[in-house]
Amino acid sequence: MEIEQNVLLEVAHQAGIAERYISNWGKEAIVSRKTIEYLLGVLGYDMQSKEALLHSAEKIHKQPILEPVLFGKDEQVIEVPLYLGSSARESEFQWYLDTEQGERYEGYLQSQIVRDEREDGGPLVFSLSTTLPIGYHTLSVLRKGRQTPYQTTLIVTPSSCFRQPELVQGKKLWGPSVQLYTLRSQQNWGIGDFGDLKQLVVKIAEMGANFVGLNPIHALFPASPESASPYSPSSRRWINILYIDVKAVPELSQCQVAQKQISSPAFQKRLNTARESEWVQYAAVAALKMEILPLLYDTFKSLHLDPLTERGQAFHDFVAKGGESLLSLAAFDAIHAELCEKDSDIWGWPVFPENYRRFHSSAVKDYIRDHEDRINFYLYMQWLADTQIQEVQRVAKAQGMTIGLYRDLAVGVAESGAEAWADQGNLLLDVSIGAPPDELGPLGQNWGLPPLNPQTLRHQAYEPFIQLLRANMKYCGALRIDHILGLLRLWWIPRGEKATQGAYLYYRVDELLAILALESHRHQCSVIGEDLGTVPDEIASLLADAGIHSYKVFFFETAKDGGYISPQHYTAQSMSALCTHDMPTLRGFWHCRDLTMGHEIGLYPDEKMLKPRFDARLHNKQAILDSIAWHGFLPDSVGRDAMTVPMDEALSEAMHLHMAAGASALMSIQLEDWLQMDNPVNIPGTVEEYPNWRRKLCEPLETLFTLPAVQRLAEHISVVRAEKSKVVKDCVKD
Repeated sequence: MEIEQNVLLEVAHQAGIAERYISNWGKEAIVSRKTIEYLLGVLGYDMQSKEALLHSAEKIHKQPILEPVLFGKDEQVIEVPLYLGSSARESEFQWYLDTEQGERYEGYLQSQIVRDEREDGGPLVFSLSTTLPIGYHTLSVLRKGRQTPYQTTLIVTPSSCFRQPELVQGKKLWGPSVQLYTLRSQQNWGIGDFGDLKQLVVKIAEMGANFVGLNPIHALFPASPESASPYSPSSRRWINILYIDVKAVPELSQCQVAQKQISSPAFQKRLNTARESEWVQYAAVAALKMEILPLLYDTFKSLHLDPLTERGQAFHDFVAKGGESLLSLAAFDAIHAELCEKDSDIWGWPVFPENYRRFHSSAVKDYIRDHEDRINFYLYMQWLADTQIQEVQRVAKAQGMTIGLYRDLAVGVAESGAEAWADQGNLLLDVSIGAPPDELGPLGQNWGLPPLNPQTLRHQAYEPFIQLLRANMKYCGALRIDHILGLLRLWWIPRGEKATQGAYLYYRVDELLAILALESHRHQCSVIGEDLGTVPDEIASLLADAGIHSYKVFFFETAKDGGYISPQHYTAQSMSALCTHDMPTLRGFWHCRDLTMGHEIGLYPDEKMLKPRFDARLHNKQAILDSIAWHGFLPDSVGRDAMTVPMDEALSEAMHLHMAAGASALMSIQLEDWLQMDNPVNIPGTVEEYPNWRRKLCEPLETLFTLPAVQRLAEHISVVRAEKSKVVKDCVKD
């Protein structure tokens, strides 16, 4: 018998599944019954009958006496709810609290009761006797006659995220956001690396920039290097080892075998081919680096591990601190590489031999024990990557950058990678997250990333989320959270279904934002939230109150009449940008290259869908010219008719200065726009149709910043941002 609709929707509401939503075009959309039933089943509800569903819902949502995690604000007395029966006597209870800092507080329930709501089905609430420092504390409630206490994690947080003093004072900062792999240089091995990043930091700091933004640098798949999307990582807690600058590894100067191999004509020919390619040849780059890095590990082992020098001990300390998460990544990469040597089609753990399909299996434990050197090699590479990015941030701060590196946290991990392989119930592998149809993805988007289970996450006091933030806030002054709307809700798509057949699943956003604020302060790291796409009304105020910088992309900031909002009217607590990695370049947008390419690869399959977009683009271009001219940034040399005006250096500079004069605290630029490049680095919604994540910059770092147009634009942006900072400072004084 089919479960009644009202019962199904009632349980769905309990589970956080929304039966409807407002689309990106302002229309109400209804989620299918099939989708709701599937998602409830994935979350552990019994869908066999109405009675089974209600019974499982009662079990899942049974109110514990003490919640698994509680939250409080610093400098406020914290109240604790206990869900006790009305017959329980207050005199039977006492409590003690162990702070993260090692202090202990204790008291009796009876003398600290705030209110008793048990007659109405509510809790008995008591207050702690003191305010607490920010941190993760353990609260225990003892009951007379009960052997074990009720226990919870009490998380005390600041009211909002950290912001650098300069940002608080109204200083207007700017910097480039780069896809690291796209950087060219005469020194790298066919892919931008941490050596290039250090060079970029020094050059751009000299030109007035206060940060360099990065694509996610998460660990990918060394054995399958062509799986190159930075937004589909194997693990979000560790680093892509292809970014290691091999030349900067200390062991290279001590390894004659590696030096001889690198200097050989055959190796140099392969190296030059990879370096000169217009696109990143990931397989070729990986082959080059994985030919030399094992030799450097052997040198490291003989010089530092076997005699255990200070450098060897530093490696051991890194491994110990990385714990199971780091070990599981190294084991995954080692096993994956060994299997791929025999079969290159081994794309991830779901096609590993059965006994290797879980990190916690006895076979994997035996493998780790029997292949210590192989595991240590992958641990060594993670250590090298970690030390190199740490050095880049040190250089950035030494150059006087206010923020330095600005990192990017992807919204999830690939289901085939190390993090899912080692997962013990946090990830739901029968669901993928994505986005409903919007302007960036007219067919919707399925990212192939399993979501975190909100119920499991909370029962673990958000420990996986905490560790994730800590890993990504290291060695940077700001963190961009991709699709930050996911802290409120994520678009869940049943396995095998199209992106249009999903539903929104809601998370406890207040609790996630509280943890984000705490870790932000601990790491002195400000937060930028990528809040594009289908944006619910309630998220804007939540992010603003949490001290998170919104993400303002010029082309999406339009008024009701279709014109563009002046950047001077953007909220100050934001980062502004002309373009992003998911958009066409400035030149590509202006010349409609994204529309013609979209037609060629099937995103806009017919003229009926395509023509309105060309018409709208012309309207938008004219509105841009009108807005920039009205604000005084369009030079006389640029025409006023969008039908005839091309994108050139003068128009590009005008648009950049128009943004630079805006109110946003942070302004991000793209080097490809400074270089007048056509092709995008990524086209959302495509996999095989376009070579995403591979297009390099057209100019190497050695000459990029010597170009007169680049020098002039950087100087003008710095001047305009400084003038805007002075205006804000004067207003604050007045």
